[in-house]
Amino acid sequence: MSGKPFMPTSVDEHIGQRVQLRRTMMGLSQKDLAKICGVTFQQIQKYETAGNRISASRLFELSTALATPVSFFFKGLPGNLPEETRMGRVIRVSEQAEDDPLSKNESLELIKQYWKLPNDEQRAMVMKMLRTLNGAE
Repeated sequence: MSGKPFMPTSVDEHIGQRVQLRRTMMGLSQKDLAKICGVTFQQIQKYETAGNRISASRLFELSTALATPVSFFFKGLPGNLPEETRMGRVIRVSEQAEDDPLSKNESLELIKQYWKLPNDEQRAMVMKMLRTLNGAE
């Protein structure tokens, strides 16, 4: 191990953002996820902000805890992952569009607030309001 300080890469930052996104989508706090994984919430915070690099085994553990495939954390990465193979077929890996709503802080905040609502009835009311405002009801 060299004496150089850890410098996060864009990949580390991307994976950390995807961990935060999935955790938020599931309505989990950093403390909740930390308890599931057997680490401190500060460690989860460091993973999400790319303060610490996530090892392969920890990423696998996170994918299990967050009920998502490991590939979720790599989705949207540009560059060296232009395609993947599934069942003998080559499939293009889509790059995350700049206008992707899930890449915006406002979307994360909306998801956080939604899951903070105390019950299913209130969440259903919010969904009904959003559908009405969008002309879907």
